[in-house]
Amino acid sequence: MTGRARPPILRLVAFGAIIGIPAALLSLAFFTVAHYLEHFLWTDLPAALGADSPPAYLIVGLPVIGALVVAAARVLLPGDGGHNPLAGITAGPTPVRYVPGIVLAALGTLGFGLVLGPEAPVMAVGAATGVAISNLARVTERETNVLAAAGQFSAISTLFGGPLVGGVMVTEGGIGLGRALIPLLLPGFVAAALGYLIFVGLGPLTGAPPPALTVPDLVPLDGLRGIDLVLAIAIGIVAALLIEAVKRGARRLNASGTARLGTGWRGVTVFLVAGGLAVGLLAAGAEQLGLDSQDVLFSGQASIPAVASQTSAVALTTLIVAKAIGYIISLASGFRGGPIFPALFLGIGVAAFGVEWFGMSSTLAIAIGAAAGMAAQTRLVLTSMLFASILVGSAGADAIPAVVLATVAAYITAAAFEPPPTDDAVAPAAASASA
Repeated sequence: MTGRARPPILRLVAFGAIIGIPAALLSLAFFTVAHYLEHFLWTDLPAALGADSPPAYLIVGLPVIGALVVAAARVLLPGDGGHNPLAGITAGPTPVRYVPGIVLAALGTLGFGLVLGPEAPVMAVGAATGVAISNLARVTERETNVLAAAGQFSAISTLFGGPLVGGVMVTEGGIGLGRALIPLLLPGFVAAALGYLIFVGLGPLTGAPPPALTVPDLVPLDGLRGIDLVLAIAIGIVAALLIEAVKRGARRLNASGTARLGTGWRGVTVFLVAGGLAVGLLAAGAEQLGLDSQDVLFSGQASIPAVASQTSAVALTTLIVAKAIGYIISLASGFRGGPIFPALFLGIGVAAFGVEWFGMSSTLAIAIGAAAGMAAQTRLVLTSMLFASILVGSAGADAIPAVVLATVAAYITAAAFEPPPTDDAVAPAAASASA
């Protein structure tokens, strides 16, 4: 930034404080609607039909209906329903006019059981909040980029339990900017901190559970064994190989489906409906094999305790395979959501074999599996370590050395298949703001 006018940092920090509150409120509204939609479809509706759990026709039919909702959002509304999850996690200013399509597509994906997470639409809504405030304030394009990033920062902090993980994520993604990144982060930290306070204060009033990934009733980890460190490396490698297989499978399926069906509205709709039907049949088939269809569907956040405590290697293998296939189909067929949370589930599923076969602590398995899955999907090392440590909290304080080894092993394995992402893969808004 030498020789160029610096943005008025105090002004941007003040705008960041203003943006954090509406970004958090909009995120809260989105999570609340998504929660009640999911509860209605998968709990209230089966009960009204006289069933204790979703019957097979709902397990198969609801993802198909969700596909039609996503198709309507992508075809009829501007913005193509938001970010394509096949591209990973990206950031940047989101036009305000795209928000209705992004929200509708995300609800059609998340509420109807497809295997994607909420992080991408939440980031987009936060970015659009920053853009809206920027338009009202008539700031420069460079400042708009910074404030869009602040809105994303505030929104994503609700998912990761506070501003620290989001801050490290943005910092690690923009590390090539060096010291120039620091003043660009300040509005984001202020937005995230104030937004998170608003979220924590008002969230319980909605009756919806907090969106941040939490694992209840963790048994405190009492030290590490030598075998645990070896297993952490092995789990990191296997998790990265599994997630690489998911990525490649999704890309090939997407290319094949797009080539056959085209990119017009008919092709988009048919691909989505076929994908929804396939995911529904997969979940229904898994239930016939003794699994819970809800563990196969959705992003996997609520199913982490179930997979970590699974005592049958056959059932665990079946669940991981079914989840991975559902993840591939959801990524490939045009649904809209984030790719991180299903990767966390798969990483923890791989680590659960250490519990079954080697007597590993389930708390340790959750920590190293989450770190490995996140590192393999995002290529963000520090972010993955921090998130896994926060996830298990004080119960897993002794897990940190194993978390480090699992993260590094996953990163090295994933990096062997394709080059690391460029700086703009996570924080292009910060990068463009410094240009």
